[in-house]
Amino acid sequence: MRANRALGSSLVDHNLITIEALDAANERLLELTADEKNDSVSLLQILVYEKQSLTEEQLLAYQVEEMGLGMVDLSSYDQPYDLRKKLDEAICAATWTVPFDVEEGTHFLATAYYLSPAVRSFWERQLETPIIWFATSMENVGDFLRKLTLERENEGSGLRKN
Repeated sequence: MRANRALGSSLVDHNLITIEALDAANERLLELTADEKNDSVSLLQILVYEKQSLTEEQLLAYQVEEMGLGMVDLSSYDQPYDLRKKLDEAICAATWTVPFDVEEGTHFLATAYYLSPAVRSFWERQLETPIIWFATSMENVGDFLRKLTLERENEGSGLRKN
């Protein structure tokens, strides 16, 4: 919830949505989170897909053009095994962020929630190393985490994916 609140405020501060759009999305978020089965719902999903107050393309373009972030597509990225093994899927899903590489003590993170200061500070505290941030879509993060979950389930049952 903290990541969503911080993201919403930041989207308003950066003039990407109106306060009215944020209020409507927050109301909907509260409705959806009242149902315990909807733990994967996010403010950004509501703003983009349900309320259509913002497009993800607008958000990504803003982050690249105004904030100087690079973009990354994780769909064909071969993440180092040691990093993948340590990932907490629940934390990645809650923050819409995936550490996808580490080089010489610097972590590379792909996120759909860069504009949430709560997400950035969480990962900075968690990793305690320099971070290079990359923007990516919610779909890209979701697909990456689904693949990771499937891979772990296959490893747990003794199956190997070739």
